[in-house]
Amino acid sequence: MTHAPHDTGRAAEERAHAYLIEQGLRPLTRNFRIRRGEIDLIMADNDEVVFVEVRARERGQFGDGIDSITRSKQRRLVAAAAAWLQRQTAEPATRFDVVAVTPDGSMEWVRDAFRADD
Repeated sequence: MTHAPHDTGRAAEERAHAYLIEQGLRPLTRNFRIRRGEIDLIMADNDEVVFVEVRARERGQFGDGIDSITRSKQRRLVAAAAAWLQRQTAEPATRFDVVAVTPDGSMEWVRDAFRADD
């Protein structure tokens, strides 16, 4: 049975969300959207805010998940992160992670996948 890309992405996001909670991260926000971009998950890892991009990987696709995130996509993520941070009372340490989820449920979590100033 074939799933629509939206359904596949949502299922991957659900799995990644649960996985990161199991790894000790605390959820802050999901699907934060601004005109210029969206962040799938915003989590807390101790005192650090983690902006997470979730990628659904098809069978046979390899790579560390970051391979599919273009410079343009990185700029949109950074813009959305900046907008979210403007709404906060403090300026926490931050990082950008990527979680790639395959149809068989395996996860590849790339911490600090890129920096805002890359």
